[in-house]
Amino acid sequence: MSALHFGTAGLRGPMQDGPDGMNVAAVLSATAGLCAWLRDRCLGGGIVVVGYDARHNSATFADAAAEVLAAAGFSVRLFPRPLPTPVTSFAVKALDAVAGIQITASHNPPADNGYKVFVSGGAQLVSPADREIEAAIARIGPVDEIPRAPVTPIDDDLLQRYIARAAGLPRGTHRDLRIAATPLHGVGGETLLAVLRAAGFGDVHVVDEQFEPDPDFPTVSFPNPEEPGAADRVLALAERVRADVAIALDPDADRCAVGIPGPDGWRMLTGDETGALLGNYVLTGAKPDSLVASTVVSSRLLAKLAPARGARHAETLTGFKWLVRAGQGLVYAYEEAMGYCVDPTFVRDKDGISAAVLVADLAADCKAAGLDLAQVLDELAIEFGLHRGDQVAHRVERLADITDTMAVLRADPPPTLAGRSVTVTDLAQRRGQMRTDALIFEANGARVVVRPSGTEPKLKCYLEVVEPVAGNADLPRAREAAAKTLAQLRDYCLTITG
Repeated sequence: MSALHFGTAGLRGPMQDGPDGMNVAAVLSATAGLCAWLRDRCLGGGIVVVGYDARHNSATFADAAAEVLAAAGFSVRLFPRPLPTPVTSFAVKALDAVAGIQITASHNPPADNGYKVFVSGGAQLVSPADREIEAAIARIGPVDEIPRAPVTPIDDDLLQRYIARAAGLPRGTHRDLRIAATPLHGVGGETLLAVLRAAGFGDVHVVDEQFEPDPDFPTVSFPNPEEPGAADRVLALAERVRADVAIALDPDADRCAVGIPGPDGWRMLTGDETGALLGNYVLTGAKPDSLVASTVVSSRLLAKLAPARGARHAETLTGFKWLVRAGQGLVYAYEEAMGYCVDPTFVRDKDGISAAVLVADLAADCKAAGLDLAQVLDELAIEFGLHRGDQVAHRVERLADITDTMAVLRADPPPTLAGRSVTVTDLAQRRGQMRTDALIFEANGARVVVRPSGTEPKLKCYLEVVEPVAGNADLPRAREAAAKTLAQLRDYCLTITG
């Protein structure tokens, strides 16, 4: 058995016995290692925030982590009940804590759990800290000898401070908006409603059967709003109550999916579409030379939009641990996987709840002006070209299958895509820049990025087509042309993912 290792911000894996599973022993060792790492940096005795979601064993794991921290002399702030991951990031920043721990597996299947670490400032940890903590964990002795001390949970003050901050984000004054929402059986429901109501959005309808936290996620195959079918119930509710916009959070509420009505019925926006809408909206009131950021697998639209709005754009590797460190003056960051950081001064991570209230603000302003979000997307397409994206993801049983596929692609990349010559960029071979295991195939307005997932046993392909648009009358032609090219890219990706 291979032990779990620190990947995206910490540990994540199936709840099972042994070193390759999430269990109390793994949590005790990880926390003892984190304590040693913090003490080595003269941070012993500092504040550490501990939060958790509503998955099986999350409360038990959180208690175990808090007790190890307390016995090691840290000042522990253990949340009183399951709460969204963004609240933990907010609390680390608000309290000037030396670290934070969130017990969550985010949108993974019900059998999984995880241990997410935030460092001082509320951002996820990055290398070499992950490797250093892993080395510290390896030096920990028997888990039954790790000291533990009881911890009393804190009150709701930090939650109320988070709600007040998120509710104060809207800059518009219009509140005539009907919202359909679901937390997908996760922990974001009550906090989302509290923030929306505090912001003045009181006409909110929820998917009743998905509102209360349920660690078995009984109504969805995978509790991820990206997955096909996961948002079906909130879209049906939106149509039934004649909502203006639909919101779906993932189980720990750090991701936000947005649904809108259209001539063919309701549909979910892609992460890139929502990313462009929010980026454009944030920059409307931002200071000149502000910075926005997106990742190497996200749409190229934000990179075009930013300079047109007097802002700078930065591209980072995948993950918010990189996005929130994009540079000075950061006002907004997003990644295509429905993660948005709309308030980086206070929450240095993706935050589905603050993104949702800003989506509501934008939608209400559009409605008051006689527009809708689809029309705003059309305006962006006319200004910058129609950007259409898609994703092909292949879940594997053997991680070696992903390694083998990447090796084959490196040895024999495609010479053409959609009938266009291909330029290949291997991000694992870049010099003087951050490297990652990913390949980019670019072909005159068509783009495919292939990379292993950082959180799940998946090989992912990110597709994008850019089609110039001459005006409103040209939009139907551009959509048809983009859809045709996108289908060709998708067919290629299906062949390489098996």
